[in-house]
Amino acid sequence: MKLYLIRHGQTDWNLNRRFQGQSDVPLNQTGARQAEQVAARLSTEKIDLIYSSDLSRAVETAEIIRRSGFQPDLQTDTRLREVNFGDWEGLSYNEIKEKYPDSLATWERDVYSSSPPNGETLEDLTKRVQSFLGDVIQKHDDQTITVVAHGGVLQVLVCLALKISPMMYWQFYISTASLSQISFYPAGAILNLLNDTSHLIHSP
Repeated sequence: MKLYLIRHGQTDWNLNRRFQGQSDVPLNQTGARQAEQVAARLSTEKIDLIYSSDLSRAVETAEIIRRSGFQPDLQTDTRLREVNFGDWEGLSYNEIKEKYPDSLATWERDVYSSSPPNGETLEDLTKRVQSFLGDVIQKHDDQTITVVAHGGVLQVLVCLALKISPMMYWQFYISTASLSQISFYPAGAILNLLNDTSHLIHSP
């Protein structure tokens, strides 16, 4: 199985460095253009199915990709939602540090099993992504699948595919509208491409 991983295009909250989590923030104008550019990159690739987070920034990106190529079916999956940052969503890091210093300190010491107030842990996210990846591997042998999701989701998915601890997720940076690619074989997975943004041509 060949798996293409795409992070959604830019949103205003990305631009302003705000924690988005599961808040349903749409693409901005730049994000829509980025989605068109990654779609052009994949337009000649025969994709069997697209999976997307059900949040609008991912669905918008996935729809643009689907329309530009062989128009495969698109399925949304809530397991591909970004980690829930709870009360921190919509805030910048500095605002969180000012308003929630204690919970931020706890989270930074133990991101795997602690969570933002009313949010999810990295362990929660890992379980969701592991369930999704297991289903995809089982259902789509010898197919080419595209996954459109969020930075945290794709970082954890890369770790799980390579059998690396999800605690190492921060070592795999995933930019907006970037393209990564993993091939799965009986002996294991091979990471062929990571965080490629060469298709993002910036207009003057």
